[in-house]
Amino acid sequence: MDKIVVIVNASAGLGYCGGWAAALQEKFRSHGAEPDITLAQSGDEMIARAERAVAEGAPVVVAGGGDGTINAVASVLAGTEARLGVLPLGTLNHFAKDLKIPLELDEAVANVVSGISRKVDVGEVNGRIFLNNSSLGIYPDIVRDREQQQRHLGRSKWPAFGRALFAALRRFPFLSVRLKINGEEHLRRTPFVFIGNNEYLQGLTMGARERLDTGKLCLYVAQKPTRLGLLRYAAHALFNRLREARDFDVLSAPSLVIETRRRHLRVATDGEVTLMKPPLCYRSRASALNVIVPAA
Repeated sequence: MDKIVVIVNASAGLGYCGGWAAALQEKFRSHGAEPDITLAQSGDEMIARAERAVAEGAPVVVAGGGDGTINAVASVLAGTEARLGVLPLGTLNHFAKDLKIPLELDEAVANVVSGISRKVDVGEVNGRIFLNNSSLGIYPDIVRDREQQQRHLGRSKWPAFGRALFAALRRFPFLSVRLKINGEEHLRRTPFVFIGNNEYLQGLTMGARERLDTGKLCLYVAQKPTRLGLLRYAAHALFNRLREARDFDVLSAPSLVIETRRRHLRVATDGEVTLMKPPLCYRSRASALNVIVPAA
């Protein structure tokens, strides 16, 4: 069997070291595969290793980490014949869950070796891809604040997130945008805009997607909600009635454009925040990524 290139995010401080890599190597060998493992210390190193793997014609490139790590490797593999294997080593692992990829490491390794290839869509905004979602407004502000607390104050992820959320709700900033979608224009003043790579479900499966291959993005935007209004939207989502909420748009299309008078916007893509210059041009790249998923 061809050597499998495995890229693991070792910069998250989860104790990955030579001993852990040796154990991972044995897991692959027990399934008859020979892995070439890189413990990457940065996003740039992950991308560089993935680019080298594609240039050398590697048939399978595996990303080990959270959704941000999977995104980094997938950004290189999208549009190529290389297949993406996923080792879900993050906290939330949305992409793996939506594709029914096992979350337990031994089973995830077995899936990489014996699973089948499936083509899925990726979203793209101004040349940057996302596998799960992109957003602007309140959420990128929360992520930026959380990262600053972790970096400068040494707080762990969830306490920092809680403080950042409280601070954002206290400020509650609004964003004026012009949305161009399906040949129509919508003017909105809103604290957030959310764009999913395919449709997100509500109800008991809130945050999950049934399909990743419809070739469409799904836009969610609220118009002038109060803080209480945001809680009301959350309640509508819980009971799968978000489309019925007043002053809440749920629209889908293969592409859309977001314009604003601001010179730059913070844009989150799979939890990573980037400063972008409007207009924000979103599109679905249908079936652009080959992912190894369970045969069942």
